[in-house]
Amino acid sequence: MSYPDQYGNRGNWPDSQGARRRPQPPQGPQQPWQPQSAQRAARFGGAEGNERLTAITGSLLLILLAVEGFTILRVGRLLTLHFFLGMLLLGPVALKAGSVIYRFVRYYAGSAPYRRKGPPALLLRLLGPVIILLTAGVFGSGVLLAVTGPGQGPWLLLHKASFILWFCAMAIHVLAYVPRLPGLLAAEARGDTGAGRHARRAMEALGGRGTRLALLIASLLAGLVIALLTLHLEGQWRPTGIPVHLKRLPAPGIRRRTSGHPGRSLPDDDRLEADVAQ
Repeated sequence: MSYPDQYGNRGNWPDSQGARRRPQPPQGPQQPWQPQSAQRAARFGGAEGNERLTAITGSLLLILLAVEGFTILRVGRLLTLHFFLGMLLLGPVALKAGSVIYRFVRYYAGSAPYRRKGPPALLLRLLGPVIILLTAGVFGSGVLLAVTGPGQGPWLLLHKASFILWFCAMAIHVLAYVPRLPGLLAAEARGDTGAGRHARRAMEALGGRGTRLALLIASLLAGLVIALLTLHLEGQWRPTGIPVHLKRLPAPGIRRRTSGHPGRSLPDDDRLEADVAQ
């Protein structure tokens, strides 16, 4: 015959070696184990998050590139802005190129989420490496122009030629992807989680919203630092070699180009535009 607590608390009984066991605190429910790929997807958003990162970065680039293109129309008067935006764009351009290259590597490495998502259309797949090379040519030649100054090497010709080819390729790229941007941006802003079988993938994408925002801000800050540190190089592209707000008289030895009217000369910015156009 036995009764409750006849033998005391068995958790305090000594073990086989004579040591008394300590009572263990109650444990909560354990989290199910997740593979490393699932943990990475929950943190960075997986294939869906990569697509959204590319979309929001591309949208920012469309705005900045539109302003940069406007400065080309009056590059003499807007040279400082053209120079500043060109350097600022280096950060977001690098981020977008990195996200695209990451998707390329993950897809051809056999990653299941990227395989399920599928590749772009054949024309866009062939055009992608061309755009990356032309983008490197445009911005690389622009940086070299800023460092070396006018009249040093073939960089101005390379900058113009690569820009023309880049513009044609980017026109096809933008026309192919811009219809999808509103839906991706709206889903990212609202935080949609989807429904049905798409809910899990949407949750993975939302899991990386903070990371995507941090990457976008970091790319802008990096470009801003580069732009501020190199803005002084813009002065060497002025006709006198000094910033326009410090100019008073033309430098010795530089002939002022006339405007076609007797006794009247072209403004400095118009002369700079004519020199760059040549």
